[in-house]
Amino acid sequence: MNAIEIIILNFEEIRRRSIKVWSGIPEDRLDWQPDNKAMTIKEMIRHVLDSEHYYHLALINKGSLPSYDSPFDNRLFSSVEVELAFAETYRNQFINTVRSFSQDDLSTVRIDRSDVGYVRTLGDMLMRIAYHESVHTGQLLDYLRIAGIERPKVWD
Repeated sequence: MNAIEIIILNFEEIRRRSIKVWSGIPEDRLDWQPDNKAMTIKEMIRHVLDSEHYYHLALINKGSLPSYDSPFDNRLFSSVEVELAFAETYRNQFINTVRSFSQDDLSTVRIDRSDVGYVRTLGDMLMRIAYHESVHTGQLLDYLRIAGIERPKVWD
């Protein structure tokens, strides 16, 4: 297995566990939030899916986008399954882009996000993208604990 294959495996494993968490949340609790300044559960799920699309475009652009028109804007969140189905095309495009990179690209391509405080190698940026989803999955597990909702077992 080369580095690109390992990175893709990591993205797939993170998403598998995210879906386990998201799918285990009762639909009547998707609007729950720990306080009025926090994202709701469904807002966080959408944030993860939409952010991956943004990051994909930023990878192609080799940096932050001057503007971003989200395909997720103005869409009613009806269920986790509908959100995942809508995001599937974007997810596949993202994974295919990652697959197209070479081992050398991981250390030679720079992603300029100096507008938010960093310029990193492609390899570093891919790890940041994966970490972003992982953090939010952990946050949702905490949300479920606080709300008294049974937490899906992600450590299988």
